[in-house]
Amino acid sequence: MSVSRRKFITGGLAAAGTAALGGLGLVRNAFAAGAPDRSNGITADTHGGMARYVELERTGELARREEQLWAMFDPCELCPRKCLSNRAAGRPGVCSATQHAAVASFGPHHGEEGPLRGTRGSGTIFFSNCNLLCVFCQNWQIAHRGDGTLISHDDLANMMLDLQRRGCHNVNFVTPTHLVPHIVRALRIAIPRGLHVPLLYNTGAYDSLEVIRLLDGIIDIYLPDFKFQDASFAARFAQAPDYPIHAAAAIREMHRQVGTLQISGGVAQRGLLIRHLVMPENTAGTDAFVRWVASELGTDTHVNIMSQYRPMFRANEYPPLNRRLTQAEFSQAMAWARGAGLHNFH
Repeated sequence: MSVSRRKFITGGLAAAGTAALGGLGLVRNAFAAGAPDRSNGITADTHGGMARYVELERTGELARREEQLWAMFDPCELCPRKCLSNRAAGRPGVCSATQHAAVASFGPHHGEEGPLRGTRGSGTIFFSNCNLLCVFCQNWQIAHRGDGTLISHDDLANMMLDLQRRGCHNVNFVTPTHLVPHIVRALRIAIPRGLHVPLLYNTGAYDSLEVIRLLDGIIDIYLPDFKFQDASFAARFAQAPDYPIHAAAAIREMHRQVGTLQISGGVAQRGLLIRHLVMPENTAGTDAFVRWVASELGTDTHVNIMSQYRPMFRANEYPPLNRRLTQAEFSQAMAWARGAGLHNFH
């Protein structure tokens, strides 16, 4: 039985079968002790040769991209909110994050979509804080409250390498939008130490188009949510009336970079997979979402139309989000998807 994302996070790293964040020294010591590498045969480039991000580092392009990302960090313009917070001086942005990266949990995760988890799990790193701030957040303790442990760039690099060494099929950055410069800095530390697995960008899609463009050649697999199609619902439930516009632009660019999901041996190596959570009374705009995917990206686009909505955090204050989805509502959502011609479901 697969482990749900919520159980993975709230159960802690011990339940997930990996070292606790409080014991980051265990990760460092694993390399010092020469822990066995179970990543044989995993490559980040299905076309042969080295991983694309390794080549970007070799040519100096990755360093140039990192410099551009840090320029967007202070004052902060990393996401569409463009709150201009001086995070480098310790002043939190709208996302409540300051200059440091924080991680809530990391480890092999067997609850992601089949092509992402494979047989050895997706190597997830769950970052604390979030720039989207949904009132129904399923993981509000880390996204809104910011629970987690502050880490250094070296710690983050070692997490990536530890997940690869444990045999994970990819390194999966969960809620990375507000920490992209940190991720690229850590990646540049990890590359000379042998990192080569595919990198997965797992986002709520409230992303800056400029930042996504800078990730071209760095990220192998994009896993965005497309939460809302209606600006009024995005404003009411996530304080982001411009979410539909920015999410659509970011996802188009992701698709341009990596194309349709490419699966080899049952495991995704490159491409786009979109998640969409069906919500009560169609507040997520599922009918519009499936039409958008079919017309903008093509009917072969891989999607996960999800039924697991339940009221969490402050959802009870925002009818109709104060109740679970009905079976009839989900059946209607799937009928819309099939009617639009979509056929790659996960």
